[in-house]
Amino acid sequence: MKILIIDDERAIRNSLKEILTDEDYDVDVAEDGAQGVDMALKERYSVIFCDIKMPNMDGIEVLDRFAAEGVDAAVVMISGHGDIDTAVECIKKGAFDFIQKPLDLNRILITIKNATDKVTLISKTERLASETTRLKKKVYGQEMIGESAPILKVREMIDKVAPTDARVLITGANGTGKELVARTLHQKSMRSQMPYIEVNCAAIPSELIESELFGHEKGAFTSAVKQHKGKFEQADGGTLFLDEIGDMSLAAQAKVLRVLQEKKLSRVGSDKDINVDVRVLAATNKNLREEIAKGNFREDLYHRLSVIVITVPSLDDRKEDIPLLVNYFIDQICSETGMARREVDTEAMRMLVDKTWTGNIRELRNVVERLLILSGSRITADDIRAYVY
Repeated sequence: MKILIIDDERAIRNSLKEILTDEDYDVDVAEDGAQGVDMALKERYSVIFCDIKMPNMDGIEVLDRFAAEGVDAAVVMISGHGDIDTAVECIKKGAFDFIQKPLDLNRILITIKNATDKVTLISKTERLASETTRLKKKVYGQEMIGESAPILKVREMIDKVAPTDARVLITGANGTGKELVARTLHQKSMRSQMPYIEVNCAAIPSELIESELFGHEKGAFTSAVKQHKGKFEQADGGTLFLDEIGDMSLAAQAKVLRVLQEKKLSRVGSDKDINVDVRVLAATNKNLREEIAKGNFREDLYHRLSVIVITVPSLDDRKEDIPLLVNYFIDQICSETGMARREVDTEAMRMLVDKTWTGNIRELRNVVERLLILSGSRITADDIRAYVY
């Protein structure tokens, strides 16, 4: 845990740092409010101790800056001139607690523990809300459906790899379910209670990908009106899924390689290193070895990402799973939309199995939804001819 001490009295800040360092906390110090604000905007602190009476920028002004800049640390105000009105004002402005000098070690340690518990609770609540929202979204394949040999092999690989921190490269054609494999790896990992962050590298313009992944400081470029934490920081302690990694620019690839090697990053517009603990999963529909030969992808990054390679089979390679998938999608779509469930005639199912699925599972789900909307009380061979072929 990182702690920041802001106090203009050298003896107090140094003695407090020494005490907390002896308690195994990672402690930084700032000699005035302006320096403290600058440090809090560049580094992530769990708890900040801030003196109230300081020249130039006092503790109340520091609190106001923290609120304006979105600093999410628990701020504990300290003062030798404390009174009830000052304490109430600090709490109203977002301070976690208020303690008076001379500082009592037991009170300080209890305050840190309480602040940490609160930050942890807030973090868990936000993750739960984010996960709930994600699960409510209409996405195909919340479960890995199928009993074919290729899909059983994928499941076996996931079960072996998920509990480790090994990086995984997931390959396969569009629509095969690479995102589902990544989510399942996270859910079965030791990081399942921590953030799971997805990034579609192909959907982000090349000039913005570095800011999106690594964050930026306020003023780093024209539209950077405030500090922004990138996806790596957001995923700290959890899993970062880099989808369509083959479309990432070479400049961004170099920075990703550094994070994987050193477990630290620097935001755009800053030269300060930030430590991160992230498990990286990546996916692509491209042949990365061919991209390496063309000079489009770094070979050293490929070897960093491909500790384990999981290839997701196309739907045409697991046709025996199509009836299971069709029925699964019928149940799912009818549950989501309130439509009456329809059965699929034997001939209609055979035609679906025989079809070539260039769009894989994503295409199959779309076809099932179309049939549910347009067919009668049952899905027949005539419906397949009319709305599929």
